[in-house]
Amino acid sequence: MEAVASRPPSESELVERARRGDGAAFGQLVRAHEEIAFRTAYLITRNAADAEDAAQDGFVKAYRALGRYRPGAPLRPWLLRIVANEARNRRRAAARREALALRVATQAPSGGAAPSPEGQALAADERQRLLALVEALPEQQRLVVALRTLLDLSEEETAAVLGVRRGTVKSRLSRALDRLREAHA
Repeated sequence: MEAVASRPPSESELVERARRGDGAAFGQLVRAHEEIAFRTAYLITRNAADAEDAAQDGFVKAYRALGRYRPGAPLRPWLLRIVANEARNRRRAAARREALALRVATQAPSGGAAPSPEGQALAADERQRLLALVEALPEQQRLVVALRTLLDLSEEETAAVLGVRRGTVKSRLSRALDRLREAHA
């Protein structure tokens, strides 16, 4: 008798199973999106503990709202919008105004040849300067830059996360990049 190789369930299959109450299926969806959800929440809250709470609460709300999720629509932007809303609520409630530590979103995976100490120092200085310039942007522009360039979300996903139109994402990103170029020159 020949064994049949099974393929892992697709995201849409997991969503459908979760909609029918399969907690394990929803757990798989959470694991697939938890890192980007945390990073999205962190960019908004600027606090790791608040970001973790916002991501967890966002996933709980998403589970409860699965009945309102449109089958066939991309899941990631839908989840991230819920998480982003939770993060915004936490930030407003806490009225936090700390400096944004974008290092979480910009850490590159290790590997390859180790750079020289001089190269590391120059790269760290340049990274610090760039992070300071991004931090100085107005919040709406800073979030668009972070979501698009640091988290590598598409324009559509960024628009969904922020609850704005795609054209708004484009214009905010363009203005932010213009400011960064002027400041970096």
